[in-house]
Amino acid sequence: MAGVITAAVLMPAAAAEVVFPPASRIGLIPLAGLKVSASYAGFADLQNNVFVRLIVLPGPAFPVIEKTMSNDALKKQGMTVEKRETITLPGGNASLLVTRQEAGGARIRKWLLIAPIDDITALVSLEMPLKAPAGYSDKAIRTALTSLAARKTVPADEQLALVPFRLNEMAGLRLVGVAPGVAAQFTDGPKDTLDTPEQPHLVIAAATGGPREASDRNRFARLAFTGLPPLTDVSIVNSEPMRIGGQSGHELRAQGKNPQTGAEIEIVQWLRFGTGAYLRILGLGPKQNWAETFTRFRAVRDGLEPR
Repeated sequence: MAGVITAAVLMPAAAAEVVFPPASRIGLIPLAGLKVSASYAGFADLQNNVFVRLIVLPGPAFPVIEKTMSNDALKKQGMTVEKRETITLPGGNASLLVTRQEAGGARIRKWLLIAPIDDITALVSLEMPLKAPAGYSDKAIRTALTSLAARKTVPADEQLALVPFRLNEMAGLRLVGVAPGVAAQFTDGPKDTLDTPEQPHLVIAAATGGPREASDRNRFARLAFTGLPPLTDVSIVNSEPMRIGGQSGHELRAQGKNPQTGAEIEIVQWLRFGTGAYLRILGLGPKQNWAETFTRFRAVRDGLEPR
């Protein structure tokens, strides 16, 4: 889709603006009764049992999804296709389906839109009772679905609002993405994936549990030392308790090698223990410039606060 949609997140639907749910690259102009959902990327009208879900898939997924959503395939999922059509959107031809289904003893009507837009594939579903509530005519629903739009990027602060910790310092690192409610990944370089050890990477994750006794933390830290890129000759060089942010913590230092170049890679893992939960901070980068990288990682670590 040409250009970038610049509508502000959570603008009122009455202003006929595209609304992007938090951290979602896609949005639409919702019907009057729909509000941004607090539990998933989409909208909900709880009073009338209407739910809209927005799912972002890779661009090449469009022909695959379109093919797998045949009438026979949907029938196996308990959906009867009432109508199917190809519509033209700014991003290209899209598929719009209207189906009927029985779910949880209730009969529902579901609209499905599969559309290529920018560099992604958008899958939008609208689910409502078989008898349409007031304000949800076919024309109104079609207008809402075809208002689908995408934005090139999602602001970092919007993404970070979805994780259970607050960062007061990013030390110049670039946010790669978040796993809502769980983790955030940062880097300093052009590539996003952890299999590129030639640039620094930092992953911060929250988890429940943790060792009950202080004497178990060293063993726990070693067991938690996972999720590394495919390095070779990885060895732990130091593992010791420490205080982080006024709480009990643990630092583990390790080394490895880039399997493609043989360059040495430095690794640090910090664990910060709370009540029934802990934060795991995993950083790695080339040995060259590691002193600077480590200082930046530590600044991020020291600026972490629970929400």
